[in-house]
Amino acid sequence: MKIGFIGAGKVGFSLGQFFVQGGLPVTGYYSRHRGSAQEAAAWTGTKQYESLESLVRASDALFLTVPDGAIASVFAQLREFDLAGKQICHCSGALTAREAFPGVEETGAGHYSIHPLFPLCDKTVAWRELPGAFFCLEGHGPHLDWWAERLASLGARVRILPSRGKEAYHAACTVASNLMCALVQESVALLRGCGFSQREALDALAPLMKANLAHLLQVGPQQALTGPVERGDTATVAKHLACLTGEDARQVYRGASRMLVELARNKHPDIDAESMNEILKEGSNR
Repeated sequence: MKIGFIGAGKVGFSLGQFFVQGGLPVTGYYSRHRGSAQEAAAWTGTKQYESLESLVRASDALFLTVPDGAIASVFAQLREFDLAGKQICHCSGALTAREAFPGVEETGAGHYSIHPLFPLCDKTVAWRELPGAFFCLEGHGPHLDWWAERLASLGARVRILPSRGKEAYHAACTVASNLMCALVQESVALLRGCGFSQREALDALAPLMKANLAHLLQVGPQQALTGPVERGDTATVAKHLACLTGEDARQVYRGASRMLVELARNKHPDIDAESMNEILKEGSNR
């Protein structure tokens, strides 16, 4: 199975090197940014292709590692060529294979979503972390299990998703990863109001965040929960709400805390959840 990449950004770089180091044959890269394809090909020891057609002819599987909004238009260009028997793949966490590749059934190609559940932040380093990462697969065609087996052989953990579960899957990833940035930014803003610099705030929060996340992943959210909601401390929660000046911040605090009330109630059935929920109501001035 010879694998070609269309797009030479962080995802294409990382997956290409991951595959090459794992012994999977990679033909090379095509990109409308010629320099990017040259760089990726040099980095992976593969070839830079001058045209889509030449890459299609040389490859059995094609990974469209381009932004989500560009996948359909790139696939439309691919449809100008014979795709029968090819494997067309994308790496979007949000899109199913059929959503990303309109009309793909008419081409005779297998079509798959192969999403690494991992932040590919540095294109020359991230590939080293992919063994042990989760890859979530979805799609249609005779090679879905083949991809799962190959990725597992490279050290990845693999889950095949039903197409109808893709939205919930990506929402879960976003809540655990992207939304954390908003929470940390609000924490930093509050500490800056106490005289911390941005760097000092992040350094101060780091041990707290790392220890809490490690414990949470070990024992689960309910057992890891501490703080004023867990102990039913309505006075402290009211003070927190009073010092949050932005409406978005107050809404996030209220909404997340209401979810914590349920965890606290399950952990401590005798907790006064009613009083806590009253404090957390929208429009409460307490």
